[in-house]
Amino acid sequence: MGKIHPVKPVKLISGMIFNQITILDKIKLTLEKKFGEIDWESEIFPFDKTDYYAEEMGRNLKRKFLSFKRLIPPDKIAEIKIFTNGLEKRFSQGGRRQINLDPGYITDSKLVLATTKNYYHRIYLKKGIYGEVTLYFRDRSFHHFEYTYPDYRTQEYINFFNQVRKIYLEQIREISHKSD
Repeated sequence: MGKIHPVKPVKLISGMIFNQITILDKIKLTLEKKFGEIDWESEIFPFDKTDYYAEEMGRNLKRKFLSFKRLIPPDKIAEIKIFTNGLEKRFSQGGRRQINLDPGYITDSKLVLATTKNYYHRIYLKKGIYGEVTLYFRDRSFHHFEYTYPDYRTQEYINFFNQVRKIYLEQIREISHKSD
């Protein structure tokens, strides 16, 4: 029988897909009020590997990622996805989303995204939310799976997640030293 170990906290991140940059400040402020200080931000990337959101959100979409300083228990990601879905609805205009929020978390070994879409490589968490291991860490970098979204395969995204992982590992080291 395996021994049950305490679960380490994880690093909350959120991807944001948007058309108008003006919405970013409002969303960032709302997310900071809920999840605490943002400790790392990506640059703004073109969201051009798919046109999945074009009909609803328009063309020339952009993507930005945030990571949050306060670590979270991994089992909170489903509730966070429900909260971000509510934000998407709150900031919608005429039934069309102005922003798409993709919360997830980083550990030392993986990037997990929360989603409402079920598929063979996703596991049910609760309340209609599934979890997907989108990237795995090996040989000093994140790597993708066959099912990983095309944009998450790009070196720009990988670089961002590698940096967030470094911040996370330092935070875990600090927690470990405090408990010694």
